[in-house]
This record gives sequence, C-alpha cells and structure tokens, in this order.
Amino acid sequence: MQDDEVNYRILKAVDANPFMSQRELAASLGVSVGKVNYCLKALVNTGLISVENLDANLVKRVHTYVLTPGGLKEKARVTVRFLQRRMEEYERIKREIVLLKSEVEQSESPSE
Repeated sequence: MQDDEVNYRILKAVDANPFMSQRELAASLGVSVGKVNYCLKALVNTGLISVENLDANLVKRVHTYVLTPGGLKEKARVTVRFLQRRMEEYERIKREIVLLKSEVEQSESPSE
C-alpha cells in the first residue's frame, strides 16, 4: 500500500474515530503498527493531525488523534487524488478485460 493511500485511510479513520489506537488503525488498514506510527508522526509533524492526551495516568496514556483544519483540507485533496488513481486503475482493468475476452473468443472459435 502506497503512503498516499495509507495517509488517506488514516485521515479517514481518524476523522471517523479519533479514539482508535495505533494497533486498531494498523489492523483496520492491513499494515504494520510501525507503518501506522511512521505515517501518524509525519501527519502530526506536518500539522494535519494533532494528538491530545485524555488521561494523565503515567501507567497508561490514552491519546486521541484529531484532524486539524489543515488535515480536513488535506483529507479532501488526498481523497480526490485517491479517487482519480482508482478510476484510472478501473479503466485500465476494463481495457484489459476486453482484450482478454477477445483472446478467449479467438481461441474458442473453430479454425478453418
């Protein structure tokens, strides 16, 4: 999964549920916790996500990830890029299917 896609999915997941842990994010995205941690840090460093501590308990800290106003704008931009890439992929696959069907039809037709 490309970082742009991971970032899109993280921004979307955080927007939907700011209380998800990194482990839960990783499981829902199908990537490693390390990759989620790396991407979250990058999103925090660029100001797209803020981290808020909900529990000052030293034993277990509870964090919530919140999209900043810039994060909401970036989520919209990333969504458009992601959609464009998926549509291009869809069109490429459709063309490939047409070619494969043509090959199958040619191989099944009786030769004269």
